[in-house]
Amino acid sequence: DSALETYSDVNFPVAVPRPQPYLSAREAFFYLLFFILLGIVSFSLGSLLFALIEYGFPDKATESDYRIFRLESQARSGISGLLVATPIFLWLGYILRGARQRNPQLQRSRIRKWLTYLSLVIAGCTLVGDGISLLAGDLTTRFVLKSFVVAIIAGAIFTYFSSDAEKGDKNNVDPA
Repeated sequence: DSALETYSDVNFPVAVPRPQPYLSAREAFFYLLFFILLGIVSFSLGSLLFALIEYGFPDKATESDYRIFRLESQARSGISGLLVATPIFLWLGYILRGARQRNPQLQRSRIRKWLTYLSLVIAGCTLVGDGISLLAGDLTTRFVLKSFVVAIIAGAIFTYFSSDAEKGDKNNVDPA
């Protein structure tokens, strides 16, 4: 049975083998780098936006010079992360997407699928946690804006990778 499962069930006089998913070290490197950069870009963007929210809506209880120094440092590191990681992330995404369009067999990459679904789990859990904290938290302007930032970033990641996973599953030959 397992030997016969490796062939497609098609009306053709000759047995046609099913395409098999694969794993290559080079591809694993590129996808791991891509997903790590995704984390850096999303964290840097969130950090920068959080600093801007803190600056625009300061907490009256923590007025001090240290707060301003901390916010400047947080904004500076967020901008630095975005300036360094975003171009590499976009370039690598362009390269990987182009390779998948030129060679549809790359849609069956196991490492891409695993990392895509891992990203969906992390983004989904972040959205659920954000919703819970928003409903359970104090509804100050700062808190609501920060929750909105988290929801936008995690929602964008979830939306993109869920559509990417659906496209990849159309070409899936291995239901596992």
